[in-house]
Amino acid sequence: MDLQTIRVELQASPYPVIIGSAALLSLGDQIRGLGFKAGTKVLLVTNAVVEAHYGTTALQSLSEAGLDASTLVIEAGEDQKTPATVGLIHDAAFARRLERGSLIVALGGGVVGDMAGFAAATWLRGIAVVQVPTTLLAMVDAAIGGKTGVNHPGGKNLIGAFHQPRLVLIDPSSLATLPEREFRAGMAEVIKYGVIGDSELLADLEASGAQLASLNTLSAELLQRILVRSAAAKAKVVAADEHEGGLRAILNYGHTLGHVVETLCGYGTYLHGEAVGLGMLAAGEISLAMGLWSASDQARQRAVIAAAGLPLAWPALDPDAVLACLQGDKKVREGQVRFVLPTGIGRVEIRSDVSEATIRSALASCA
Repeated sequence: MDLQTIRVELQASPYPVIIGSAALLSLGDQIRGLGFKAGTKVLLVTNAVVEAHYGTTALQSLSEAGLDASTLVIEAGEDQKTPATVGLIHDAAFARRLERGSLIVALGGGVVGDMAGFAAATWLRGIAVVQVPTTLLAMVDAAIGGKTGVNHPGGKNLIGAFHQPRLVLIDPSSLATLPEREFRAGMAEVIKYGVIGDSELLADLEASGAQLASLNTLSAELLQRILVRSAAAKAKVVAADEHEGGLRAILNYGHTLGHVVETLCGYGTYLHGEAVGLGMLAAGEISLAMGLWSASDQARQRAVIAAAGLPLAWPALDPDAVLACLQGDKKVREGQVRFVLPTGIGRVEIRSDVSEATIRSALASCA
């Protein structure tokens, strides 16, 4: 196996992100390599679809490495990302007598990773978690960085904790069973990295054109490069700002308005990445209106989002409802919504001075 490793260099809890085809086969050995002994209890948390494809491989790898592993299958749609579902993981942890030296392995997309990570953060005041993402969006974003949590009826991810994984294991082979719509949604987060800080990555994406819209047309080499560069970008920002005190907020590019789309349209109407793509387009229009970047920059962003097969039209939402929803965002400070706005390809800044009129105008331009 040709595996590449990216280090998340946190001072207190550094960890590796290991990327490569067939990496899932090494899951048990990788965990043992972290210092977990034979007989350690492991709760593998996944959903029914992922379990059917990869559950046996993961469980066999854990067992062959001498770990005492068992599987919990949960419902994992965005509407299931609730404290009640986390409670089911807690119930399983209790029934299977997980101890402080035990660990939870999250096998699935971002929803599974967020909930399993939050359960690990809160069981016995914190046990280890290993993230094994199986969607593109989770591979390039959700699994790395230690953000865990669940949704509240008032907004996304309002309940949660920072709890860094001990390991992130990324096997691009698991994308073979991912629906194309979800693959395209994951590309939104990849595009985000290009806009916020990696102009070379964005140029790579632009050169790939319509290949971006399907795993079937994307070369294995480009996919590996996308995964490695995205992981490296996320790792660099997380290492500099673990708890989102400053720099890490740039990773929310497209998310502030994207979360509004998810909340007001109902979870599941738009996939997370689709909503983030719309949020990036809207943020680009705000930057354009404020003179922060050029029309050509916005056109480049729009073209690559279109090439990835993502939605381009802002939904028909009441602007007053949008403004009200923005006030419930986690990133509001003293009543001011903080927007991550692009100032050029590869550069963004955080602004709290965006007027309601500018927001309304930008959304109208995206409709």
